[in-house]
Amino acid sequence: MLTLQGQHLFLRALEPEDLAFVYAIENDETIWEVSHTQTPYSKFLIRQYLENAYQDIYEAKQLRLAICKKGNAEAIGLIDLFDFDPKNRRAGVGIIIQEEANRKTGFGKEALGLVIDYAFQQLQLHQLYANIGTENAASLALFTTFGFEKIGVKKDWNFIHNTFHDEALFQLIKK
Repeated sequence: MLTLQGQHLFLRALEPEDLAFVYAIENDETIWEVSHTQTPYSKFLIRQYLENAYQDIYEAKQLRLAICKKGNAEAIGLIDLFDFDPKNRRAGVGIIIQEEANRKTGFGKEALGLVIDYAFQQLQLHQLYANIGTENAASLALFTTFGFEKIGVKKDWNFIHNTFHDEALFQLIKK
């Protein structure tokens, strides 16, 4: 089982016991705009997803990990590598910390750092990318901290609360 250790947290593979946590995140309408979710997910579908979470990133083209504080295996967030493309050695990356109290604490920064190291060192990726709403100041600051560069803006890309919003494409190329 994949576990990545940091100073204050660790990242681990999803377990069947994460059903309630993943269900809560996937059905939290306040974060649908960053996850591009448009309809609720049933517990049945999430249970099926978790049952197939054992699939290798090369097979599933995605790796979703639970973010956990050290000393507690209970998840506080999720971090994903998605659209994994081994031929072109790239993947997208996304992160969510569920509770407001755990945001702006450094957990997101530590988790993203662990995933970047894993992607470049273990998976031998050449680049990572992130799609970030131009109004999402916290994510913009987080990703630019690691050297992600804005390479373009998709105008009126997302329709949120009856208004179109821009989305920026950020890229980090391994040096």
